[in-house]
Amino acid sequence: MNKEEILKAFEYRHACKEFEKGRKIPQEDLRFILETGRLSPSSFGLEQWKFLVISSPELKEKLQPACFDQKQISTSSAVVVILAKKGLYEAGSTHVAEMFKRWNYPEEVYNFMIDFHALMANNCDQVKVAVEQCHIAAANMMTAAAMINIDSCPIGGFMPDKVKEALDLDGDKYEVALIIPFGYRVHEQHAKARLSFDEVVEFL
Repeated sequence: MNKEEILKAFEYRHACKEFEKGRKIPQEDLRFILETGRLSPSSFGLEQWKFLVISSPELKEKLQPACFDQKQISTSSAVVVILAKKGLYEAGSTHVAEMFKRWNYPEEVYNFMIDFHALMANNCDQVKVAVEQCHIAAANMMTAAAMINIDSCPIGGFMPDKVKEALDLDGDKYEVALIIPFGYRVHEQHAKARLSFDEVVEFL
């Protein structure tokens, strides 16, 4: 894939407001999209996300009111609810230690990573950090979907408590980071409007 093809995918991607209801994404394509999320980078490599894939029409109908009744939910082929894991990343966390062990670091590097993570964890809101990491995976999944002509819409407008209630989520374990319906557009998208390159980029 060359640079022009990559940029074409970015041009193609838009926040699709209505999907072709009943048209299903092939399972192979859905797994490809989710795999790009799984392979995304994360702070300290801690993979602070969990992806819930909702295809059931009944469950989508239950979820839609918690998203201010946005019809992208019910018309999509599948909704990916990205959850940020909570309670696992505080300083001195056993979970963090076990995650670092996967890399087989030399002892001095492992100890440095533990100490550096503790320093960061003691000075940052770890739930906020986890949500931010989930957005990295979200962006990769939406771009990957666009590369295979599948549409998406990042939904940040939702009522977290209502989403947790609709999906029977444990609020002590998870925070809702983002909700992304995937499917196929009904209407062609108008030309993309963006600020110019020079307005958003400054070389120092």
